[in-house]
Amino acid sequence: MILKRLLWIAALVALVAVAGCGGKKAMEEPTGTTESTAPKVEEPAETPVETPVTPSTEMSPISLNHVYFDFDSYSLTSEAKSTLEANGRELKRVTAANITIEGHCDERGTKAYNLALGEKRANAAREYLVALGVSASRINVVSYGKERPFDEGHDEAAWAKNRRAHFVVNQ
Repeated sequence: MILKRLLWIAALVALVAVAGCGGKKAMEEPTGTTESTAPKVEEPAETPVETPVTPSTEMSPISLNHVYFDFDSYSLTSEAKSTLEANGRELKRVTAANITIEGHCDERGTKAYNLALGEKRANAAREYLVALGVSASRINVVSYGKERPFDEGHDEAAWAKNRRAHFVVNQ
């Protein structure tokens, strides 16, 4: 069971790494607003997987995708909403799954600012899932700000991967 979960995680990491390849121009420092004033950056594409919704109380493999955000923003893009809808279907399929949504930011901005922004990102994803019918009691949120980057790089391609809501299935 643990080996299967590790294989799923490894596959997701590989998918995100392959999908996120590509360089972009560096963006300016955060302004403290929640709306993006910088040019729109194409986020790594994630294709939601259609699965039949047959509720199960047993833990079975569950596949949840990251949600990416624009620079200095916690607003959900249409791509993010599509990804959350696929995640919602998965959570309705496996009703025994509880999750933690981790909010992450890129390295720009202060530690305190990024912790607050990461929390807003995680809560935005949580609220959308709840609106789709996923029970709020199954979803925890935590913010790591800029402290746990997915990509250690110092360019737009790395920053785009780090501005995310990351989904962890709790045991």
